[in-house]
Amino acid sequence: MKIKVEDKPIMEVLSLESTRYDVPKKHYDPEVEEPVIRASICTGEQTLGFRNLSTGSFQEVCLLRDQTDLDQFRKDYGIVGEIRKVY
Repeated sequence: MKIKVEDKPIMEVLSLESTRYDVPKKHYDPEVEEPVIRASICTGEQTLGFRNLSTGSFQEVCLLRDQTDLDQFRKDYGIVGEIRKVY
């Protein structure tokens, strides 16, 4: 027996609700961390995440592939304004 949600098989619903992010969403403290785009000087690959203001360590959240990823990152963490790029 298949479980249905609004007349759709449950696996279809789960795949529609899945996201591109593998890391669980978290809240960040602007007093401790800042959102940044980390860019590789060699490959140009860009990663979204948070840099700890006191230690400088970087916690990766997701790969930045297109504007959709950036918009979703902003929405998930409530970020407004410019996000600084670090190399």
